[in-house]
Amino acid sequence: MSVFNRRQALGLMGGAAALATLPMPAIAQNRKVVLGALRFTSHAGSFVAYERGYFAEAGLDVELKFFQAAQPMAVAIASGDVDFGVTAISGGLISLAQKGAVKVIGGGLSEEAGIDGQKILVSDAAFQAGVTSPAALNGKTFGMTTAGSSFHYMGSKIAAKEGIELKFKPLQKVGAVIGALKSGQIDAWSIVPHIAKPLAGSGAVHIIGNVADYVPDYQVTTLFTSEKNAGNERDLTKSFLSAYSKGAADYNAAMIAQTGGDEALNAMVDLLHKHVYNDQPREKAAPSIVNGTMRLNEGAALNLASVKDQLEWFQAEDLVSKDITLETLVDGSYVETRG
Repeated sequence: MSVFNRRQALGLMGGAAALATLPMPAIAQNRKVVLGALRFTSHAGSFVAYERGYFAEAGLDVELKFFQAAQPMAVAIASGDVDFGVTAISGGLISLAQKGAVKVIGGGLSEEAGIDGQKILVSDAAFQAGVTSPAALNGKTFGMTTAGSSFHYMGSKIAAKEGIELKFKPLQKVGAVIGALKSGQIDAWSIVPHIAKPLAGSGAVHIIGNVADYVPDYQVTTLFTSEKNAGNERDLTKSFLSAYSKGAADYNAAMIAQTGGDEALNAMVDLLHKHVYNDQPREKAAPSIVNGTMRLNEGAALNLASVKDQLEWFQAEDLVSKDITLETLVDGSYVETRG
């Protein structure tokens, strides 16, 4: 197995049915673990497990490390700067998996029928010019962080189903995409509801569709780690997944099922506000956090059919090698898989 440092990793860029029921491995030695995350509500499983001590109970001394996009997190996993990550599948992650650097080990967030999901947005200028549905996006610019990102995948799926062409514009960071959309420098974008709805509420952009109509049952984010952890540190990896799954279950109970009523929902908003929209007052951040509610995969279960579809798209677009197999990308021995 190859050992990757940061320079090498950057160069490469250019089953359990319910984990919460698993016995916790006896590794409680305050093992230091760096967990990669984005400041999105979709990363709630990590934030809840961190704040409620589930990682600590598993013997893990977790440090949260925040990123602006998916691909840099994959690089950090490969170089050893980060131990576990939760983010969308990207071309960079797949290429690193081919080199024996990373493995997908579970599912994070999925599009699900009946639960509000990711939105398709257009700038006010585009909307006023008649772009009021995805079918009207032909020839328009679509924002993404980088080529081979989840935004690239979603935009391409929308274009294919509508029989149109999009001009993709890479802007590196989510914040830059938001700025470009609000100012009309790009015409369209797709993003999770906790970002989409406040943007639409400002009047600077408009919602014209749902990603789920174009990518049903989309495995939006996955949990991943290094090949070394997946292959040789099974107790560590199981402990991480079990603790994360407890956090995800708490989130789903409070925000989806709402079994604890308003009190539990408000407590969850307070917890998430420490990490999501934490630069805003709680009263301003709360509606956005609630708007971002999407179900997290129970037990970190993984939709393999969706992962396979994503891999095949990356290969069809010549963004990754056609020699990469699903088994190269995924270690399906840790969680329940379907598809």
